Amino acid sequence: MPTYNSVISRTDSAALIPEDASREIIAAIPQASAVLGLSRRLPNMSTAQRRMPVMSALASAYFVTGDTGLKQTSEVTWENKYIDAEELAVIVPIPEAVLDDAAFDIWGEVRPSLVEAFGIAIDQAVLYGTNIPATWTTNLGAAGIVAGALAASQNASLANYTDMYEAILGETDAGASGLFGLVEEDGFMVTGSIAHLTMKRKLRNVRDTEGGLIFSPNMQQAGAYLLDGAPCLFPTNGAVDSTYLLISGQWNQLVYAMRQDITYKVLTEAVIQDAGGNIIYNLAQQDMVALRAVMRLGFALPNPISRVQPVEASRFPFAYLTA
Repeated sequence: MPTYNSVISRTDSAALIPEDASREIIAAIPQASAVLGLSRRLPNMSTAQRRMPVMSALASAYFVTGDTGLKQTSEVTWENKYIDAEELAVIVPIPEAVLDDAAFDIWGEVRPSLVEAFGIAIDQAVLYGTNIPATWTTNLGAAGIVAGALAASQNASLANYTDMYEAILGETDAGASGLFGLVEEDGFMVTGSIAHLTMKRKLRNVRDTEGGLIFSPNMQQAGAYLLDGAPCLFPTNGAVDSTYLLISGQWNQLVYAMRQDITYKVLTEAVIQDAGGNIIYNLAQQDMVALRAVMRLGFALPNPISRVQPVEASRFPFAYLTA
């Protein structure tokens, strides 16, 4: 439900107000969006909408019969796809007295948390359709990557395979493709994956016939996970739904563009209202200030025609794995 009455209280910021205890602030390094890290960034948008011509029909070539045979014709067609910038924003109010009593830069501590929060909102909207803007649903072809993969039957269940390796990189004895194979059948190549944290131990437990580790051959070195040479990310910001163990695909097919990067503004003379128009905080009257953070960006999945899979409804560059 929408929230309009959240505020940093003296209790919330007690760790920032000087006491005889330690003055050090210990905080985890916020993670930004995993989706932004994998997908392809387009040049910044100068307007709220950008039109992208995408090829929708491919040319064909023909052999000519004999020396005087007639040469056939072919055509190439395009259709318009769009990317629309939508606004993501939050306001963080705080009493001025709390700011005055703090021994540390509260706003400096809040900003990284806001960046993380924005990343979570973006990841959940693009992956699962959580609070996704209507224009993004249209431009992605579905309410998120998971919904699009499901509509194109690009999903696999671990229970239907002999082991984890078969479910991800192999195929069943009956010829049913594993996760990567589902993407490849549509003419795409997996360039990366996003996994729930529980997948990390599952991958560590996959062994060959001799009992050797497959996905983590070097237990002496904590490094990036690779699945068939493609990176696998394990976000720790809580954005990944445990239902979907692994979401894999050709991430450069997913594009985004910034209309406005994150900007901050300190409000001092404003009022904060709820959806019903009721005033929750009057900053000037209550000796409060508020930090407003705003960004605008858009996502799209143009899904251009492929010679491997020319039917758009059946073509999707992502697939996901469930238990």
